[in-house]
Amino acid sequence: MRASAFVYPWDVVGDPAAARRIADLGVEQVTLASAYHSTRALTPRHPRHRVVSARHSAVYYPADPARWEGRRLRPYTQDWVAGEDPYGEAAAALADAGLEVHSWVILAHNTRLGGEHPDLTVRNAYGDHYPWAPCVAREEVRAYAAALAAEAAVRPGARGVELESCGWYGLGHLSAHDKTGGVRLDGAGQYLMSLCFCPECEAGYAAHGADPERLRRAAAAALEPLWRGERGEREEREGREGREGREKVSGGRAQEWGEVEKLLGQELARAAAAWRDQIASAFQTEVVTAVRKAAEARRTEGFRVLLHADPAPHRCGANVGVDPAAVLALADGVVLPCTGGGAEREAVLAPFAPYRTPSTVLAANFTVVGGMGGRPAELAGDAAHARELGATELRLYHAGLAGDADLAAVRAALSRLD
Repeated sequence: MRASAFVYPWDVVGDPAAARRIADLGVEQVTLASAYHSTRALTPRHPRHRVVSARHSAVYYPADPARWEGRRLRPYTQDWVAGEDPYGEAAAALADAGLEVHSWVILAHNTRLGGEHPDLTVRNAYGDHYPWAPCVAREEVRAYAAALAAEAAVRPGARGVELESCGWYGLGHLSAHDKTGGVRLDGAGQYLMSLCFCPECEAGYAAHGADPERLRRAAAAALEPLWRGERGEREEREGREGREGREKVSGGRAQEWGEVEKLLGQELARAAAAWRDQIASAFQTEVVTAVRKAAEARRTEGFRVLLHADPAPHRCGANVGVDPAAVLALADGVVLPCTGGGAEREAVLAPFAPYRTPSTVLAANFTVVGGMGGRPAELAGDAAHARELGATELRLYHAGLAGDADLAAVRAALSRLD
């Protein structure tokens, strides 16, 4: 199976051995970040540093001033990786090592942008703004994301792009010193806390037959048992059933949506979903269309556009919820979260299988960093199972973050796969 490793520019820039080391894993491709959110990353083998603090979302190439002239929303520059074009420098080194380079672009996840423009962010049923989650129902946000995707995706030498958070973002967000784990949120709770009640979304709910104030009250009322711990106790009981049991629960996407309809009432739930599905589809269409036009303008033949996705339309986050048939009609494929057991892999991959064509990419994404929940020692078996379920390629998260032992396990696993 064709395999690609995720890489940050700072993993390669300043480390002459990095590109060759990544190629020696047995991957044919790298997915290299060109526009990325804030993070604190370990660099266990870099000769000059061990930790990189990317303080805010930024692009790792020189943005085109003409593209952004007159826009309120524009990409931020960075100063934690040396050079004017860290992406370009890293891409050149990786290509010299024989690797095909694809861009990795983060879209509807930008804490600095949301902090500076709170009017453009998701606002929950309690009135709280999520600065990390620009609301994709806002025309200005969609225009910014489409322009960013076109510029960050089609970099010189790039043969494709993988678009992360290309849809609704919500409550779920890894954050510095995060203190949101005091109450366990199930899938329905995550959805209810991710519903947006900004003016644009309220108008959208109304247009689909749902009184927005009634929907807001229903969402808040449905969450009250969770804050009291009543639904949390049920989750705890399910958690004691063992790992495989938890995977079946977490993979129960239809069950999650059934719970949402039960809590909100079918009429309100379906009206909210109709609005959110309409916006997500429009957002994805605008972004993919912009990327394809940019690739055509650069005469980049065969440029592949993939979305990080989840087969349940109600889910949001880095792997956005999509309709499998619709997204495969729009993009060249999807990157799907497959770390974990067989039940979760089947729940993620199976819904896409009926809509595959010979050229469709179904990339099974495996975390290979043991300290982050990955299972690199089991990669060969997990990848083989993913292939049986319809996966055509592998994604390995993350070549720069993994320690030497994890990388050795990856190298051994890939050597055993066809």
